[in-house]
Amino acid sequence: MRRGLILQPGAIGDCILTLPLAAYMKDALDLGGIDILGHTEYVGFLPGRSCVDGVRSIDSMDIHRLFAETTTFVLKDRDPLISAFGDYAWIATFLGEPNSNFEQNLIFTANCSHSAEVVTLSLKPPKDLSEHLANFYIQQFIDQSGHSLGSRSFQTGDCLIKATEADINTGKELLREIGLGSGEKLIVIQPGSGGTRKCWHLENFLAVAGELDSRGVEIVFLLGPAELNRFSDAKIKKIGSVGRCLTDLSLTQVLGLLSCVDGFIGNDSGITHLAAGLGIRTYGVFGPTNPAVYKSIGPAVTVFTSSAASFARKPSVSLQRKLLDVLTV
Repeated sequence: MRRGLILQPGAIGDCILTLPLAAYMKDALDLGGIDILGHTEYVGFLPGRSCVDGVRSIDSMDIHRLFAETTTFVLKDRDPLISAFGDYAWIATFLGEPNSNFEQNLIFTANCSHSAEVVTLSLKPPKDLSEHLANFYIQQFIDQSGHSLGSRSFQTGDCLIKATEADINTGKELLREIGLGSGEKLIVIQPGSGGTRKCWHLENFLAVAGELDSRGVEIVFLLGPAELNRFSDAKIKKIGSVGRCLTDLSLTQVLGLLSCVDGFIGNDSGITHLAAGLGIRTYGVFGPTNPAVYKSIGPAVTVFTSSAASFARKPSVSLQRKLLDVLTV
């Protein structure tokens, strides 16, 4: 059974935006399965909930050896790197560059035990890209594969991730523990992101949450390690005065929580991509990043944009009103 592998060293959002490529490879190449080699804290939840069949830890192998000069790169009999890539007929890698030592060493390693195709892709798009990043990944693969492959079928309204019954039960239990989930409507807000410049000013989220609360909407703030490290104790206390907070959840717990709510509000972040991929009604607020390229993929995604210059520096009452107008429809 022919299998494929994607080397994806990125964070949650990068991995989710790679799922359309994984689905395309399975279909266009008639693969029996596809795995992702990445950081398991970001990709471990994908098997059984997406088109990805298996995950492997990038930290469990000496992948750094592939960056050696090709003239010094040596593989011994039964080398662990040979067995690591021995099951795959196709490998797409976001590590390395075309014609680099890494690419040449990976090709050599993958072909030690069988014939394998290796395609090197760029993780970051060109600055002038106007199409969605997922389409960019797929088109790169088509162009660099050296084969006549079918056209792209990806749509930005696709549902990429499906919660399991166990996930839903986990989410219900989390809500029961904080005494929520019995109201007519419940919305999760995550005010953070991997980069501070992509974070809408906190006062905007607090103002929107306060208004929704006054209308009888239950609010849960989701705070991960980045937010807990970035926000002062005073800010965290202020957030807690507006809505309930859940902190330090695992990614599978977050997934379970999101599967039980009516909507999600967040920045251009990995959790926003997760909410959208689950089919949750998702409201993403974009400042410096281009939504045409980075918009979350899902059937119920609404994007709001703001000037990058003021996005993280000061509150925006006009954008708050636009968001609230849509939320009340």
